[in-house]
Amino acid sequence: MSKQEKKDQTQELIKETAKNLFFVQGKFDATTQEIADAAGLNRTLINYYFRSRDNLVQIIFDEADRVEKEKSEIIMNSDLPFKEKISLFIEGSLSTSLQYPYLETYIVSQINKGICHKSEIERSQKEQILKDIQTEMDSGNIEKMEPVQFIFNMISLLIFPSAVRPLLMENMMIDDKEFDRLISDRKDIILNMLFKK
Repeated sequence: MSKQEKKDQTQELIKETAKNLFFVQGKFDATTQEIADAAGLNRTLINYYFRSRDNLVQIIFDEADRVEKEKSEIIMNSDLPFKEKISLFIEGSLSTSLQYPYLETYIVSQINKGICHKSEIERSQKEQILKDIQTEMDSGNIEKMEPVQFIFNMISLLIFPSAVRPLLMENMMIDDKEFDRLISDRKDIILNMLFKK
C-alpha cells in the first residue's frame, strides 16, 4: 500500500468514526481524543489531517449535506409525476434517518451554534417546487394552503420524530429497534397526510 493510500484510509477512518459518534450515537460533544480512541488512532493524527476538531466537523457536515442535496436534486429535476417525486424524497429522507438517527438534531444544533451552515437551494429550484405544489393544489390533489406550508408539513412529518428521538423514546418507552421500525413505516403515513388522493 502506498503512502497516499494509507493517508486516504486514515482520513476516511477518522471521518467515518466521527460520523458514527455524532450522527449514529448522538455524541455531539465528542472530543478529538474520543474520536481518536474510537478510531484506534493517536489524537495527533486528527490534528495532522484535519487541523482541528471544528474543521473535521465542518468537512463531515459538508459531505453529508452535499450527498443529501445531490439526492434531492436528482429527484426534483426528474420528469416523474409530482407525487412520485415526493414519495422518493420521503423514502430517501427516512432511509437517511435510519442510517444516521441523530443527523437532523446535529444539523440544527450546529446551525444554532453558528458553526455549520446548510447550503441554500437555488432560487429557481425553490420557485419551481412551489409552482408544482400550486399546480397540485389547483388539481385537487393537495389541500389548498400557501405552497410553503406544504413544505413545512412534509419536513415536519419527516424530520420531527428523528430530531427529538431521545425524548420520544424515553416518553413513549420505545427502544432503538422499535423506533427504527416506526420510522421505516412512516412513508405511506406521510404521503396519506400530504395528498388527498
